[in-house]
Amino acid sequence: MNIILGIVAIIVVLVIAYLLSNQRSLINYRGIGVMILAQLLITWFMFSTTIGQTIINGISSVFNKLIEFGNAGVDFILGGVMQAEGGVFFFDVLLLIIFFATILSVLTYLKILPMIIKYLGGLISKITGLPKVESFNAVNSIFFGQSEALIAIRSQFHHLTANRLYIVSASAMGSVSASIVGAYMQMLPAEYVLVALPLNMFSALIIASVIAPVHVPKAEDKVDISDVSNDKSIFEAMGNGALEGGKIALIVGTMLVAFIAALELVNWIIQAIFAGVTLQQILGYVLAPIGFLMGIPASEVIEAGGIMGTKIVTNEFVAMLEFQTLLGQVSEKTVGIVTVFLTSFANFSSIGIIAGTVQGIDREKGGEVSKFGLKLLLGATLASILSATIAGLFI
Repeated sequence: MNIILGIVAIIVVLVIAYLLSNQRSLINYRGIGVMILAQLLITWFMFSTTIGQTIINGISSVFNKLIEFGNAGVDFILGGVMQAEGGVFFFDVLLLIIFFATILSVLTYLKILPMIIKYLGGLISKITGLPKVESFNAVNSIFFGQSEALIAIRSQFHHLTANRLYIVSASAMGSVSASIVGAYMQMLPAEYVLVALPLNMFSALIIASVIAPVHVPKAEDKVDISDVSNDKSIFEAMGNGALEGGKIALIVGTMLVAFIAALELVNWIIQAIFAGVTLQQILGYVLAPIGFLMGIPASEVIEAGGIMGTKIVTNEFVAMLEFQTLLGQVSEKTVGIVTVFLTSFANFSSIGIIAGTVQGIDREKGGEVSKFGLKLLLGATLASILSATIAGLFI
């Protein structure tokens, strides 16, 4: 029954994307089929095979060891400051972003990450038929934040039509930055966070390819990674990475203060009108039908829908913090499905971040992103539903 519901959810998502399509005659059905098959194989391999489980455990161990190293730096600057029972979120989670951003900056300076991203992107381009720039950007978006991923392809922006711009923007919104994956793993089960990375990459490309299909002549299909880093030495890369990580940590912390406070305000207003009702409950009922199709048990679908809705209207950190308190109260299936759904940047604030980044690169194209901003969020949300549904088939 769960498999049938999952298939129905996938069909519903693809039909909605089809209805939103800008040019249905250009949709590459073969490429979309290949990417869905890749998602199914990846999820089966990671969840259902001994080798896959070993790989997940190995990657988790690497992240845990890096978190230990990061904690050594955090402990040093805290200097024995007393912390409340259960820790302090800013110290225990957000400050780790600094260390992860430093590592990414060094790997970029050494040209290790750019080469991996280029060849993985090239492989995806060959098997799916997508242009190289879009494929490169999709892989790049797994490692870097929304702004950084788009800036990395700034030299190719003059090639991007409105549809191609939609695809690269959708990849940026539908993914997460590797610099904050460690923070996610401090809150939610690592195996589901990790499987969400490749699933969301493919889902963003699938939905965007249906909504904004493209055909690019080979002569225009090029990727340039020659200027991905402006650092002159490894020490400069470390310093710039640390500063960038610090900014990300402060931005996330600032947004959490604003969004959580705003959520409390909205709930106070709602409860003044309807006693005992919260925004999360309203969102839970709105998203309950699709949550049920995704595989969430009927008894848990309202709570889960509320968490997913919270993520869309605020951000993934706010939703993860709320969901963390429910981990021992809901089924493993719900934990996996909701975790995969939450592991992306698909929320309202991302529209402004992406539009602002593109505006800084190309003013005219920044205006185009603003015009299709809501469609971008809808597409990214459909991608999150697709990823979570596929994960649910194997949990």
